[in-house]
Amino acid sequence: QVQLVESGGGMVQAGGSLRLSCSASGRTFSLYAMGWFRQAPGKEREFVAGISNTGGRTYYADSVKGRFSISRDNAKNAAYLQMNSLKPEDTAVYFCARARGSMATMTYREYDYWGQGTQVTVSS
Repeated sequence: QVQLVESGGGMVQAGGSLRLSCSASGRTFSLYAMGWFRQAPGKEREFVAGISNTGGRTYYADSVKGRFSISRDNAKNAAYLQMNSLKPEDTAVYFCARARGSMATMTYREYDYWGQGTQVTVSS
C-alpha cells in the first residue's frame, strides 16, 4: 500500500509563492510518474502538473504554465510543486497522486494513489 502525504499549503497574497511537497511511502516511487491536481469548491478536480518517473518529462495545464514548476527527488521519495505568481483563481485543495505507469497523464483516472490534499488560498 502506498501512502502520499502533502504539505506546504497555506494562505498567501496574490503574486506570492508557495512550495508544495508530497512524501511517498514504499520502495517503488521511482517507477511511477507523479501528478498534482486541484479542486476548488463546486468544481471538478483538474490536472495541474505531471512528471515522468525519471523527472525527464514534465507537463502543465495551460493555466499554470510559466508560473508553476513540478519536480521530484527519487532518493527522497518526494515530489514538489513550486507555485509562483499565485492568483486568487489558484485557490483550491491540491492533491498529489501516483500514476499507474511511468508517464504522466492529465486524466485523473490514470492515477491510482492519492494524498489527502492540502489547502491553498490566495487572497486578492
